[in-house]
Amino acid sequence: MNTPVTGTPEGRRRRFRRTWPITSVLAASALLLVSCGGDAEGEGDAAAEVDMEASGAGAMEDFAAGDTFVATEPVEFSLLYRDHPNYPIEGDWDFFTQLEEEHGVTLETSNAPLSDWAERRALVIGAGDAPDFIPITYPGDETQFIAGGALLPVSDYVDLMPNFLEKVEEWGLEEDLASLYQEDGKFYVLPGLHEAPQAQYSFAVRGDIWDELGLEDPESFDEFADQLRQVQEAYPDMIPFSDRWSENGPLEATLTTAAPNFGTSAGWGYGDGMHYDAEADEFVYAGAMDEYRDLVGYFADLVDEGLMDSESLTQDDDQAVQKFASGRSAVIGANDQTVLEYRTSIEEVGDEGMEVRQIRVPAGPDGDKVAGSRFESGIALSAPVAEEEDFVALMQFIDWLYYSDEGMEFAKWGVEGETYTKSEDGTRELAENVNMHGLNPDAEEELNVDYGYHNGVFLLAHGSSTELVQSMLRDEVIEFRESMDDKELVPPAPARPLDELERERASINQTQLTDQVRTATAQFILGQRDMEEWDAFVAELESSGMAEFVDLHNEAYQRAQENIETDVLED
Repeated sequence: MNTPVTGTPEGRRRRFRRTWPITSVLAASALLLVSCGGDAEGEGDAAAEVDMEASGAGAMEDFAAGDTFVATEPVEFSLLYRDHPNYPIEGDWDFFTQLEEEHGVTLETSNAPLSDWAERRALVIGAGDAPDFIPITYPGDETQFIAGGALLPVSDYVDLMPNFLEKVEEWGLEEDLASLYQEDGKFYVLPGLHEAPQAQYSFAVRGDIWDELGLEDPESFDEFADQLRQVQEAYPDMIPFSDRWSENGPLEATLTTAAPNFGTSAGWGYGDGMHYDAEADEFVYAGAMDEYRDLVGYFADLVDEGLMDSESLTQDDDQAVQKFASGRSAVIGANDQTVLEYRTSIEEVGDEGMEVRQIRVPAGPDGDKVAGSRFESGIALSAPVAEEEDFVALMQFIDWLYYSDEGMEFAKWGVEGETYTKSEDGTRELAENVNMHGLNPDAEEELNVDYGYHNGVFLLAHGSSTELVQSMLRDEVIEFRESMDDKELVPPAPARPLDELERERASINQTQLTDQVRTATAQFILGQRDMEEWDAFVAELESSGMAEFVDLHNEAYQRAQENIETDVLED
């Protein structure tokens, strides 16, 4: 790495005047896909201009994709930091030291605990006290703050981010990017990018029991239910399936992974409840779909047969894990990291004969599908940063750290020769004293806890490129993800940006509708409400303004489509 230029402020700062229009072909093409703002003359789509004399302090001249960012004078940027209890922030992390010594960047963090993250983020943005940038902001999180002008329309400035633009173009993410645009023809979140979809969640099963009973990964959810019945018959004192992740809604992870195979949206993927029906070319309300009924009914049947623990919807994660580790259940929701958690818990119990295996998500009535978004949590920027003297340097730094191959490798693995080594064929290995993901289980230090690397705040997509994502994965995880590759990819829904007034109208109904769906979903699954009452439930949604809510979004969608056609004709 290079060493930052030092010296007096006058000597360090390049005193040249340069205006950079944001006119990249990529940004323009993405904007064309969903240019919903402005008039017939294109007003509202105008690119921003950056005065380098006013905003270029610390910035590199002719910064290009693949360049190492090194500030031409020391710069300090602030961020809202999500403090994770598994790796609480330390000011002397090597991550921060390397940024300061090798790149001339000091990061000032305002820390918010994971448990209070969403509330704290909303508070500081709403109060106008947001720091320069805010990681861990998912597309959709930003919409409530756009009208108030608190967030930067980052689409105006993407030409300052050559690595971001290069990856969007090389990975064919233009259409995905178009879904981010708002009614004003701009977008306000820089998403984490994946070269390919990265399936993570499914079910962990007792591999020893599956082998004993001669079971393979189930091809369908019906076969999965049959396998649970076989477990129940062989082990009558065991509850076959006891699930987790129901803190904010019923079976959020499991419903998320199952929903595409039933033809609907649910769980963490429920969003505002709008589900795009590609065949009808319109949006429908997910919670009222027959497909949602079938999804809920499937798990209701599992509970009714005693194949699934009714406490799955009320117990905390620790309780679910303890049931699995102690042999009281044979299946639990999982991702590649929780598999390690389960094995550790089993070791503490002391049963060496218990094995854990993550299985492929089964197919369902609507086919063998997986949700297709290649976006990860992203970054929002505070609107006032555009007026700062080091604004360009900030955009270059974010582009390097979060979107360049070098920056992401640094954020994931640390420093070559210190935290890892790299062979001639590109294979990386952690240093003997450093562990991560169980790769060096006997090591005394953890890459994230002790060094600050492999931190979701600074590594939005955990690698972005498939090679880097897989570089730290266990073989079993790679095999699981490869087993999911042949599932049909459900593309992201088209854009339906609402204007300020529409967002206010939508918010009136959205919260109530979502709460009703969550409550009824739990009631149906637990048998507290009979599935025969489904029509009555849909009528309750109608009485809460569901039709108006759906019409509002379809009107926005149709308006976006008309604008696309108009722009194409004018072009």
